[in-house]
Amino acid sequence: MDTKFLLGIGLAIVLVFCGAAVYTTFSKLPAASVKAEDQETLYQVSTIDALMQGVYDGVQPVGEMKKHGDFGIGTFDALDGEMIVIDGKVYQAKADGGVYAVMDNATTPFATVTHFNRDFSVSTGRPMNFSEFSTEMSARLPTQNMIYAVRMEGTFPSVKVRAIPAQQKPYPTLTEAAKNQSVYTYANTKGTVVGFYTPAFFKGLNVAGYHLHFISGDRRTGGHILDFTVPVNATVEYDVTPAFAMPLPTSGAFTGVDLSQDLSKELAKIES
Repeated sequence: MDTKFLLGIGLAIVLVFCGAAVYTTFSKLPAASVKAEDQETLYQVSTIDALMQGVYDGVQPVGEMKKHGDFGIGTFDALDGEMIVIDGKVYQAKADGGVYAVMDNATTPFATVTHFNRDFSVSTGRPMNFSEFSTEMSARLPTQNMIYAVRMEGTFPSVKVRAIPAQQKPYPTLTEAAKNQSVYTYANTKGTVVGFYTPAFFKGLNVAGYHLHFISGDRRTGGHILDFTVPVNATVEYDVTPAFAMPLPTSGAFTGVDLSQDLSKELAKIES
């Protein structure tokens, strides 16, 4: 077991939304147990602001992460590519344009997963690019103050994705690392959009709004979505995820990084 992250004796942040009330508790997070109530939890490794500042060392094995979800996104040790978790399988979209199956002993510095169980679906009604999709589909949510897992399948007229190559120490910031990203655009490609919508108050913890990755139906191409055109009348599936758990690393770069800064503007530039 990697001692760099907090699991069995670690700190967990759990946010549970119940009606209008918000409860915050600090408790121990068992390493190996996934209870029925945890099916509705977004499980996150580390924070987006730590990643923004170059905290890229993998702190949790993929095999451990999979105990907490069969659906999600993230990245890998040294920021090596984009993670797509779909139907319980983990894939790595790398800067060379390929997608690779991932072994359980691979590690992640940042990831978000849950057990996907569709609660409702919404039809897009018309073709949209990513900006239009984000604005219109956010407005159509039952509430923007909730976490949603988001899944959409279809043949996409256009998908523009990126993957960042593995970084070398001393690690640069994510802004600097993204300058060397590989960008690929695919036309009329069949596949699945995988990701999350998180509320604005998650700023600093995760990417507020829609954070989406793509993987093709043949599992050969994919990456972090920079832009896309959704099909006409595409069906967007949502899983309402009203709880949040985040184990924090107890050693390494995370413990010394300054997380008091507002990096939202820098993050917005990288995400689009």
